Amino acid sequence: MKTQDIFQLALKMGTDADFRGREGVEKLLKRKKEAFDNLSAKDQADFDQEALVNPYMDSIVLNVSDDKEVKRVLVGIDIEPAEILLAKQLGNIDLVIAHHPEGKGLAQLADVMHLQADVLSQYGVPINIAESLMRIRISEVARGVNAINHQRAVDMARILGINFMNSHTPCDNLVARFLKNLIDERKPETVGEIISLLKELPEYKEAMKIGVGPKIFVGSPENRVGKIAVSEITGGTEGSVKMYEKMSQAGIGTVIAMHTSEEHRKEAEAAHINIVIAGHMSSDSIGVNLLMDELEKQGIEIVPCSGFTRFSRAK
Repeated sequence: MKTQDIFQLALKMGTDADFRGREGVEKLLKRKKEAFDNLSAKDQADFDQEALVNPYMDSIVLNVSDDKEVKRVLVGIDIEPAEILLAKQLGNIDLVIAHHPEGKGLAQLADVMHLQADVLSQYGVPINIAESLMRIRISEVARGVNAINHQRAVDMARILGINFMNSHTPCDNLVARFLKNLIDERKPETVGEIISLLKELPEYKEAMKIGVGPKIFVGSPENRVGKIAVSEITGGTEGSVKMYEKMSQAGIGTVIAMHTSEEHRKEAEAAHINIVIAGHMSSDSIGVNLLMDELEKQGIEIVPCSGFTRFSRAK
């Protein structure tokens, strides 16, 4: 496999796991194509046409210096210049894979957040309300990432001749689907039972060793869960702080998230919604591990770093 093959595999796996289904993702790309076709020739020239084939623009190939067969990859949750330098120092690293976006992917993080509205609609929040609230939050995120030095790690990879890509939402889709399937199968009845279930997974066990295992941020172990929403695992970053009231009205009793801000926590508490924080790096590691399992099947060696804990589920 070469870098582009691995990237296309990530997109395929992310699409297969997407809560919207493959059909929903294809509809998204179709709408983008229709919008592109309606642009003026000048605006079309400025349009990033990768968006017509890539449903997750926070995930891209960032640099290809040598289009060679990939046999050994350095993989981390966050890849910054230090990790790129590490790849050079280690030698025999054919590709560096980040989870969190860098470069153009970071600049376009807000592009994937529309996914959250579709997920919330599946849990009963009216799509017009979900879209309206998410539109405000998407604008906030887009402005927030605008001033960041997006290209630091990408420039380092280019200068040192390191192949570099990232897979953000595809891997988040993988862990979201994994956790939803687990919840649907085991049907926990209390918040405490959710915590116990999560603690069975090796990534969360490892996180517990350093004090960042699954935790209850709102509610108590004895609280019954009601409808469980795995709605804050994928979709870019945290959604609208005003969404919890609407989620409560839709009958959602418990939300499983990777992380949450204090403002979000307070709003969830006011809406009487239990919040279970599975963990950020540990949840990301599950999604990345599911992708890495497929690379390992192809004989590719995985070198984990930067918060990524490697556990194989490959059979």
